[in-house]
Amino acid sequence: MQDTVTEFRQLDLAENILSALDAIGFVAPTPIQAASIPLLLTGVDALGKAQTGTGKTAAFSLPLLNKLDLKQHKPQAIVMAPTRELAIQVAAEVKQLGQNINGLKVLEIYGGASIVDQMRALRSGAHIVVGTPGRVKDLINRERLQLDEVHTFVLDEADEMLKMGFVDDVTWIMEQAPASAQRVLFSATMPPMVKEIVDRFLREPARIDVAGSNRTVEKVEQQFWVVKGVEKDEAMSRLLETEETDASIVFVRTRQDTERLADWLSARGFKAAALHGDIPQSLRERTVDHIKRGVIDILVATDVVARGLDVPRITHVFNYDIPFDVESYIHRIGRTGRAGRAGKAILLVRTNQIRMLRTIERVTSTRMEEVQLPLRDKVAEARLTRLAADLAEQKESDSLEAFVGLIEKLQEQIEVDTATLAAMLLQRQQGKRPLFYNGPDPMIAAMERDSRRRESRRDDRGPRDRSDRGERRSYNAADWDTYQLQVGRDQGVQVKDIVGAIANELGLEKQFIGSIKLATGHTYVQLPKKMPKEILGQLKQLRIRQKATDAQLVEGHVDMSPPRRRNGGDRNGGDRGQRRFDDRGPRGGNRGEGRGDKGGRRFDRDRGGDKRSFRGERRHADA
Repeated sequence: MQDTVTEFRQLDLAENILSALDAIGFVAPTPIQAASIPLLLTGVDALGKAQTGTGKTAAFSLPLLNKLDLKQHKPQAIVMAPTRELAIQVAAEVKQLGQNINGLKVLEIYGGASIVDQMRALRSGAHIVVGTPGRVKDLINRERLQLDEVHTFVLDEADEMLKMGFVDDVTWIMEQAPASAQRVLFSATMPPMVKEIVDRFLREPARIDVAGSNRTVEKVEQQFWVVKGVEKDEAMSRLLETEETDASIVFVRTRQDTERLADWLSARGFKAAALHGDIPQSLRERTVDHIKRGVIDILVATDVVARGLDVPRITHVFNYDIPFDVESYIHRIGRTGRAGRAGKAILLVRTNQIRMLRTIERVTSTRMEEVQLPLRDKVAEARLTRLAADLAEQKESDSLEAFVGLIEKLQEQIEVDTATLAAMLLQRQQGKRPLFYNGPDPMIAAMERDSRRRESRRDDRGPRDRSDRGERRSYNAADWDTYQLQVGRDQGVQVKDIVGAIANELGLEKQFIGSIKLATGHTYVQLPKKMPKEILGQLKQLRIRQKATDAQLVEGHVDMSPPRRRNGGDRNGGDRGQRRFDDRGPRGGNRGEGRGDKGGRRFDRDRGGDKRSFRGERRHADA
């Protein structure tokens, strides 16, 4: 069926539905639609396996609309979605597909909105109800949502719904369904929980599987950038300014980061807004409406609230934080490249997250392209190009004549020539986004360090004698300066955070990071003397766990030795919150070996599968 159906008019759909499809430009069904619609029109139970962005909403909505009895005002179909945003999106698409069905009533119900208004709407009648499991169950319990006329139950994104903890609610609702009702379940994956629902409630379901070819992943151009040289906030700014975007979604992990990053971008002239679960529903709906209408261009969002967003303007998805699993990644990039549109996804990945990146590539059968972050000069060039385009549009304005006379007046008042006056106005125009930069770009230093590391790795493959190894080490192990960082245990910082931040942001390798002593409100760390100015500048701006470290050089001696234990000490250190070094390599075996290791924090070179050089453990005799 999937191979033979090439147009919607080949399907047994009512004329008013076909005319709506023509009006919105839908001519050819997607594979999931071509496979699903003929089966669902027959009334059989069905299990569809399809990724996000494949068109499955229309796949189950068109058969629903085709068999509605408009004279019956009780609900005839219940569609359940895992989130409020997805419920709203599904309801909106059903209404669009049924725009030519006179008298059609589609009602979305979800938590966070007035249940009184929803009960009133149910009393007025609704043909199709789209809702989240919790609110659907609540209204059934209150006997406001009647199921006696329901002929179809649909579970959309069932795997996500059950993963979010709706197992009991979904099971209870399905138990209330009339025995004759058609049951349809769509899921991107088939974990055991979903299989249990299928085995229990679906009767000899027809199976539709188009997940073998993920059209969303294929349609989206995917790239990644390895975090180095600058902070991720600065990296996001550069990407947003140099990519040819219309609207974008930036995915972060926490609600706090949505607010922080959205504020940071807004302060630099971007039209950005946060979207997360703690925002009132009315504000969330307004925010989504704003990005649809172009009031804002960037959404900084968490995974859950962005489910179901379908905004044609979204050309780019930026993964500021790498997701925890591949399914979340697919859902994220599915916000672009939808319904035949092209899209682009860029992932910011730290060096210790490369393994997850490779897992994503393997599961999605794609290969991402590594990109370099645009240098400052290219960012400034993009700003100038954008300004020139804006001015080119403005030069045709009739209102300019009123300002021409002001130029001569201003020249006389402040005694400058025309070129100087234009330069002064340009300087004011640029605000916090300069049209050119002064000083070196930290990315250049990072690229040079990266090039040196590659050369060093190539050298390591060949034979070397001890004198070569001695020459490659540019700092004497005893030549350390001690710096105090204004973060410690009270801020949730661990030694691995200190090492990771210094290695990633400053580009220092393991032999250039000395002892680390972690305290409650601050941390001491030893770094080589006579470091280049650009690295010292980066150190002063270093942030760990999004907290400014305000690194300061400590004058005089600082005791970096571990505290002695009351039982007479521990020859292996017992150094809770301490990292120790010497030139002979690790002492005391691997992590967890040796007495007293329980209190200490040790580093295993291969821990987490990341081969970064700074993860090796070294001890310093002076520590």
